[in-house]
Amino acid sequence: MNSLGLSPYRIMWLFVMFDLPVGTRTERKQATGFRNSLLDLGFEMSQFSVYLKYCPSGEKATAVSDKIPSLLPPGGKVDVLSITDKQFSNMRRYYARKQRKTHGAAKQYHLF
Repeated sequence: MNSLGLSPYRIMWLFVMFDLPVGTRTERKQATGFRNSLLDLGFEMSQFSVYLKYCPSGEKATAVSDKIPSLLPPGGKVDVLSITDKQFSNMRRYYARKQRKTHGAAKQYHLF
């Protein structure tokens, strides 16, 4: 547990990975709308078609992931994956050949 009493096994990270068609103007507009909807839900871009979000609990991760189907464009493939904060902390991340330490909980404020 961390200093806030949050277990790295209960905190979740939600990943949305997608491959959407962008061959037509309409498809590009739908793909952009989907990405913007993810940002509106509090996701951040990890890679061009990979977005992630910190969730303080499994219940919150489920609630957020349940919103994804209503945002889907008609074409393409979308995968949603949730992992624990402990698993996330073991991920190796590289930027321009330099390993970057995986940060813990996102810098978000939660009001109770």
